Amino acid sequence: MTRRGQAARAARNERERTAPAKTRVSAAEVARAPRLATPAVFYSRVGRAAAISLSVVAAALVAGTLGYHFIAELPWLRAFHQASLLLSGMGPVETNLRDAGRIFESIYSLFCGVILLAATGILFAPVIHRVLHRFHVEDSAER
Repeated sequence: MTRRGQAARAARNERERTAPAKTRVSAAEVARAPRLATPAVFYSRVGRAAAISLSVVAAALVAGTLGYHFIAELPWLRAFHQASLLLSGMGPVETNLRDAGRIFESIYSLFCGVILLAATGILFAPVIHRVLHRFHVEDSAER
């Protein structure tokens, strides 16, 4: 027998040896399928994700306000206003900044884009997890 034939025979034997037996799933196995979290647990996860997301946004807002106040030398209220508009995606309001303020604004606007995406991902993570878990539960129950 050639080497190619021996390799094919070995592969076939390996597939036959490791192939799962095709049997019907009993009712007891279906009953042991993983369950979705209760609504109370799910809502607590959503609340925790919302709190984390809000904390990330608040920390970014504080960092932007401090940066605009100390680097761009804006008064507190205008610094807060500028930081919150950039963080929300609206864009800058102040146009007459010094060079240091413009450099900070450029870096902070890139940072705000990342924070906006991260906060959105954190906020929707429990919902997406539940949807994916639900699909998995339905799949395993249909076997």
